[in-house]
Amino acid sequence: MPEIHIRAEEILTIGPFPVTNSLLASFLISGLMVAATFFMRKKMAFIPGKIQNFFEMIVEDILKLMDSVLTDRKLSEKYLPLVATIFLFVLASNWLGLIPGVGAVGFKENGVLKAFLRPPSSDLNFTIALAAIAVFGVNFFAVLALGFKKHFSKFFTLRNPIFSFVGLIEFASEFIKIISFSFRLFGNIFAGKVLLLIVGFLVPYFIPLPFLFLEIFIGFIQAFIFAILTLVFIAMAVQPESAH
Repeated sequence: MPEIHIRAEEILTIGPFPVTNSLLASFLISGLMVAATFFMRKKMAFIPGKIQNFFEMIVEDILKLMDSVLTDRKLSEKYLPLVATIFLFVLASNWLGLIPGVGAVGFKENGVLKAFLRPPSSDLNFTIALAAIAVFGVNFFAVLALGFKKHFSKFFTLRNPIFSFVGLIEFASEFIKIISFSFRLFGNIFAGKVLLLIVGFLVPYFIPLPFLFLEIFIGFIQAFIFAILTLVFIAMAVQPESAH
């Protein structure tokens, strides 16, 4: 049975910087997403075909969902790139481990198999970095919407001791969001990876299929939760303090 490692395996080094299999997988996903974006952009037409109609319908449904949170179509269109990119990137990272060969093709070092690719979401470093980007993006949009002074006055104020204490708690909660975001995603995806590996080793062939479909569903749900929480935090952050 293959060994299970919580830590991503280092497969090469570029100068002083180690490159892990999860980092390589994230670069691969990013490259594919960028290439797909340029390809679809070139194929866009004023009179859409069936494929373009399908994607436009999906985008419209996403905007309707965002409208229910932000209550403003202009705001939905403004924040769509961040929310949709997070959703697609996390979804691809979650589902990468379900592709046959990922996690099983690699090289042996000291008798231990090091896979070339590992689902990025099963690496805690990746989920922490992604969560930090999401929380930073939320605060960045809040500064653009409200101004630097007005936004950070929610956290640091001298109006009275109670508001000062509550503001410090709110500021600490920004870091807690990073922890909750990252560990929720990492825990679900890493546990699913271990489950599929054990079930596939003990009872191969058709028995693991229900678990595979379960992981497809969980991967989608985790990507949706990550994106929708980012959206909710943006909606809360860009509103003035009196609107909370």
